[in-house]
Amino acid sequence: MTDFWLSCGHHLLDRAAGGGLVATDEFLKAYFARPELRPPDDACAAERALHAALSAVPRRPVATGEIAAIADADARENWQLVIAFRDHVLAHPTLEAAYVALVRDGLARTPPLFVNQLVHVILRNALDGTDDPFVLRAAELFFRPQRVTVHEGALLAADEERIAGSNPGAVTPLVAMLGLERAASIDVLVDDNAAGYWERSDRFDMALDLTAGRRGLAALGHVIARWVAHLIGTEVDVAALGELRDAPLTWYVGLDAEGTRIGDALWRGEALDEASQARVTGLFRLSFRDPGVVAEKLRGEPVYLILATTQDKVLRLKPQNLITGLPVRHLETVT
Repeated sequence: MTDFWLSCGHHLLDRAAGGGLVATDEFLKAYFARPELRPPDDACAAERALHAALSAVPRRPVATGEIAAIADADARENWQLVIAFRDHVLAHPTLEAAYVALVRDGLARTPPLFVNQLVHVILRNALDGTDDPFVLRAAELFFRPQRVTVHEGALLAADEERIAGSNPGAVTPLVAMLGLERAASIDVLVDDNAAGYWERSDRFDMALDLTAGRRGLAALGHVIARWVAHLIGTEVDVAALGELRDAPLTWYVGLDAEGTRIGDALWRGEALDEASQARVTGLFRLSFRDPGVVAEKLRGEPVYLILATTQDKVLRLKPQNLITGLPVRHLETVT
């Protein structure tokens, strides 16, 4: 089996008996070595000392006074968030359990960067053994924002950070359609180049076709099902839909903020304007293999999932909505 997403650090983690990921000193050290956590050149001695101490002993308790001694106010706040996140992870048996607890308690105090990194490595675990590059590329939507555009009749999603970068490269038609003059090379994932995904998986430089009825949305439905099964122990089937017409919207989950707004409007019986309709990127029908896990009044009813872009054509999928939004009676995470 070809490996993928080495940058998430999954190879530094242990696995619990139930299959969840267990934080190790090696993983924590690699975390503190990330560029986002290294002190800048003008950092004070107190910040440098704290970073050096944690790089050596990553589970080391941090006294309030150590953070208070940092000169820069923004740096103090950042380190408070970092230590709180580390302590939260270490307080749970697995990274999966830590993520679910964060989602249930609210993510307001957790930087999106940390949340996305958790999702990245948890998905690497959930998708271990996957041999379909389309599924893996679709999974990138869970932790990396995408820029969406229509090119030659296809709805394409490309990694926002990659296309917004300043790396020099040839100007492809896709890059031009995304409003860029210079960017790293981006190719649309197709059967002919799918084998190249493995060596490029950490570059995030392949676009995904999300046109209705094509392989991308079906692959995303597969990822959704694996995510739900891995984190809340519930087997589901997820089917991509061409459109949501005359369907009883008994229960729905917005897969992002815009999808939630559109779902709320449909729930209230409001007609969608053309702009809102154009922003709908994907529609899915989710059904539970075991109806007994669903609240009694909703048994037998499908759940509709709505994915949509923002006004500026950016797709920011929120996988936590699948944890908090499904009508499941008992949520259980991998231990």
